[in-house]
Amino acid sequence: MNKKEIEKLEKKILKKEKLVFDDLASREKKAMFELTEDYKKFLDSAKTERQAAAEIIRIAEKHGFININEILEMKKGFKKPDKPDKGKYYSIFKNKTVALAVMGKEDMSSGINIIASHIDSPRLDLKQNPVYEDTDLAFLKTHYYGGIRKYQWLAIPLALHGKFVKANGDEVEINIGEDADDPVFAVSDLLPHLAGKLQANKKLSEAFEGEKLNLIAGSIPLGNDKIKNRFKLNLLKLFYEKYSITEEDFVSAELEVVPAGKARDLGLDRSMIGSYGQDDRICAFTELKAILATENQDKTAVGFFFDKEEIGSEGNTGAKSRFLENFLSDLVFINSKNSSKNSSKNANDQFHERLLKKIILNSSALSADVNAAIDPDFKDVHEKMNAARIGHGICITKFTGSRGKTGSSDASAEFVGRIRKLFNEKHVVWQTGELGKTDQGGGGTIAKFLAEYGMDVVDCGPAVLSMHSPFEIASKTDVYMTFKGYKNFYRSFV
Repeated sequence: MNKKEIEKLEKKILKKEKLVFDDLASREKKAMFELTEDYKKFLDSAKTERQAAAEIIRIAEKHGFININEILEMKKGFKKPDKPDKGKYYSIFKNKTVALAVMGKEDMSSGINIIASHIDSPRLDLKQNPVYEDTDLAFLKTHYYGGIRKYQWLAIPLALHGKFVKANGDEVEINIGEDADDPVFAVSDLLPHLAGKLQANKKLSEAFEGEKLNLIAGSIPLGNDKIKNRFKLNLLKLFYEKYSITEEDFVSAELEVVPAGKARDLGLDRSMIGSYGQDDRICAFTELKAILATENQDKTAVGFFFDKEEIGSEGNTGAKSRFLENFLSDLVFINSKNSSKNSSKNANDQFHERLLKKIILNSSALSADVNAAIDPDFKDVHEKMNAARIGHGICITKFTGSRGKTGSSDASAEFVGRIRKLFNEKHVVWQTGELGKTDQGGGGTIAKFLAEYGMDVVDCGPAVLSMHSPFEIASKTDVYMTFKGYKNFYRSFV
């Protein structure tokens, strides 16, 4: 073969890696920057799973979504919904987990298109008995949540978000550290001059102890030196004066410690975003935007926003719960034309149960979660040919897990092929990736919990740098391509 023939063959058979900026039309660049401005606002207002759930519902209601319970009551003859029923529904459970649905033209029995993300992020939580004093300082004890590198949380400004439930049942929400005039908290670190024996000569996993991630919260005493625990007392006095809470109220509280400050443009060219919580609110935001842009599509589009992914999707608000099937069961009920007054309740229940199982089995899903972008300073932990890159679009992750794909759903070739075909047809820039080298990396997502229902599912989301740190980094182009990918998935007949 001559050179021209070889070049033609290369063009035909070699895989082409794309940088999103090389593929964006000028009108898309404008849309990208507008989208990411909204994304930064979302990150600032959704630093906890409760805040994220509330923000998702607020935005959904603004776009005509109705609480599905209103429709259920109407179906049972109790009342009419406050807004016109446009086939857009939402449900929120325990103020931490959300589902949205846009009904499609096709019968649900042929399956629906599901995207599921998570809205919790690694953080520090206050313990139930957190307040103490030591060496004339008042502290709050914490217990870390999810996979953190403990040293990254030392010597940075921290904010306190959450809720107290008082002894009389009253609820008090707090948000300290985000406004410019607010005080912040911090976990102190040891100066390098004294760190040799305690930190520098130890393994990283041993040098920083979870029990020492304690927040400095005050240093003014209450009363004179005859008063016992007067630094602790003054701190509790301040809580009482502002929020009318006592020390016992910490027992029934959920208080989360997160980095203080807003999402920021990163780089002189403003091409990236640096912020806490982009794993996985980058996927939650793009999923939300995608379903808001979905209407008159063939298949019913459903978005789930789960809690507790960072600790294994446990509990009644995680992906292991029955929230998914409960919400889909409600959709089946309000859209069913087969219920009849002449049919027995048992017959109707059996019909709905069988239909629900058929719908789930025939459904397609994207597990919307991030992958780790290759860092040029730490290339050795990645296998370069199969590592995701920042700025190269949405990442299809066929399998996760670790050490022989343990804990992974491992998507089928047929389903990955359909997603690849869809993205190519709709000009969605995509890449593939694994989470580190075979014997070194690994991680889990909610894909395997969706796969347990029998539906097709693959992990799909952007790659980020500094994942699980207090300041994660994402490319604006990847935010846009993730939105574009999710939007076209909802509109497709995958």
